[in-house]
Amino acid sequence: MQFKNPEVLYFLALLIIPILVHLFQLQKFLKIPFSNVEFLQKLQQQTRKSSRIKKWLILATRLLLFLAIIFAFSQPYFSNKNINKKQHNFVYLDNSLSTNTNGEKGNLLKISAQEIIENANDKNEFSLLTNSDFFKNISKSDLKEILLNIQNTPKKLPLETVLLKIKQENSTKTNTLNKNTIISDFQSNYNFKFTNVTPVFSAIKLQASQKNNLSIDSIFISDKNSTNFTVNIVVKNQGAEKDNVPIAIFNKDVLVSKQSFPILKDVKKTIQFTIQNTAEFLGKITLTFSDTFAFDNTYFFTLNNNQKTRVLAIGNDPTFLTKIFTKNEFEFTKTTLQNINYNTIQEQQLIVLNELEEIPEILLKSLVTFSKNGGSIVIIPNEKINLNSYNLFLRNLNIGKIEPKKTDTLKITTINYKHPIFKNVFSNKVSNFQYPKVNTHYPILGNNSKIVAFENNTSFISQLGNSNIYYVASALNKNNSNFLNSPLIVPVFYNFGKMSFQYPKLAYTLDEENNIEIETSLGKDVILKIANENTSFIPLQQNYQNKVVLKTKEQPTESGFYNILKGEEKIQSISFNYPKEESLLNFLDLNTLSKNNKNVTISSSIKEVFNEINKNNEVHWLWKWFLALAIVSLLLEILILKFYKP
Repeated sequence: MQFKNPEVLYFLALLIIPILVHLFQLQKFLKIPFSNVEFLQKLQQQTRKSSRIKKWLILATRLLLFLAIIFAFSQPYFSNKNINKKQHNFVYLDNSLSTNTNGEKGNLLKISAQEIIENANDKNEFSLLTNSDFFKNISKSDLKEILLNIQNTPKKLPLETVLLKIKQENSTKTNTLNKNTIISDFQSNYNFKFTNVTPVFSAIKLQASQKNNLSIDSIFISDKNSTNFTVNIVVKNQGAEKDNVPIAIFNKDVLVSKQSFPILKDVKKTIQFTIQNTAEFLGKITLTFSDTFAFDNTYFFTLNNNQKTRVLAIGNDPTFLTKIFTKNEFEFTKTTLQNINYNTIQEQQLIVLNELEEIPEILLKSLVTFSKNGGSIVIIPNEKINLNSYNLFLRNLNIGKIEPKKTDTLKITTINYKHPIFKNVFSNKVSNFQYPKVNTHYPILGNNSKIVAFENNTSFISQLGNSNIYYVASALNKNNSNFLNSPLIVPVFYNFGKMSFQYPKLAYTLDEENNIEIETSLGKDVILKIANENTSFIPLQQNYQNKVVLKTKEQPTESGFYNILKGEEKIQSISFNYPKEESLLNFLDLNTLSKNNKNVTISSSIKEVFNEINKNNEVHWLWKWFLALAIVSLLLEILILKFYKP
């Protein structure tokens, strides 16, 4: 038995007062002469004995009355918890895309929300964490309203983040009983290690009724020419072999082509469509198949065929660059130093300084402006350069210093596979290629990032600081180097071109940090926005002279086509898709988890968890019984006083 007001029990000491009064109460008897003394003595004895019994009975009823009243005011109760402590329920409800599927009772997310509403106690306090929001210290009515409107989101919330949030919230609660519940499908990549300091929580696993899934993993474009291009669709199958799966491709809402295909168990397969060229193709691919997840059966992509990177080569005859910067993807222009059209420099996206002996002052100023406006520059020095002019250029940009020429034959041996230039270039590290060499080179000092290095670990090709300027330490003519014969020459310079201006991709992924470069110029107080028929928002943006870089992460939240607008003018169309990781059918084994950690309790249902919480929170009040006992004691005393005659 526990007491809400235990301090009232100190008044029990006052019960000594009626006892003392009873023990020391003196009563004087009045003597009356009577003829029969023997009879009178007997009568007196009987009266004194009966009176003593009556007084003891009255004392007992009064003590019982006071005792019952004191206990009633102390409010005793039976419960598994202390009534003076609040009950706080922390609930994490996973509303990721993978919970938008059917289980035994229906949609996993909607059924979970409904069961929480039905079983949560009206008197408890709640904190609700979802992948997209956090609602702190809310009532049952607020919780109900939130859950009735909950929607799936592409945002992912790692389990370690959930547990950290639980730990933080529990630490801020004083005089509170915390019950933590995690409701999730515990999908895929949970590499978090549970320890003894992991907060105590109950885990409820949401399980889909189907155990197979077909999804569009990715797409890529190939065989692109002046009339056609090929869309390659990578379809991923998780589960049993499937036959005659319908797939269709649309240009926005217009059906372009469709076909059916078989796919083996647990494999990826590439499906191809040949599409006629248009200025802009708003591609939508659909799979018609009933499986675990529906959201990954549609894929959006945008192809703009008029986007080409502008490259200008200044200096010696750049025959090798002509072969790399082809007409399909680049607008390549070459010029000698004497014939430069300075009006076109700021319109370029990549400028290659090909073995200039010096950088004239007028060119230097144009290049500095070009670089500060976001343009990319590749510097290939001549065998005999004017060090002062080159270093003056670098000094204007505060990015290093070129040292005097070194005549030393060195092999080019090391590739920095982690540099963005080589992203998706190599499937495996190459260690046995034929090393190219140089006869002379100009080392460079500064905080530079190596792309390709010599055998002595000094830079051959490097990125200068955090800029878009790349430095090749040696002249590349055949007299000085055979690097032009190396297979490295193509991916290095091709990616110099591609990275100089990153036109919008075929598709972007929701809930990822995306950088979208748009070729446009903005006036003062003019901004770009992203919009479609249902939503509109202003992304973070960085303005350069001839381009704007947009950054997205939190928005948008739905897949589909979006337009980039300058005022009411459409600048570009882009596409967003849901994260493909949400399509995985890999889930955490909770039974193994609970065996390895005592702080984790596995529950079979939401109802079971909340019933346990409600049961532990049940309070059986006893003050009413003590109040009834006080009334009974009072009635007994009245009856004794009225009807008991000694």
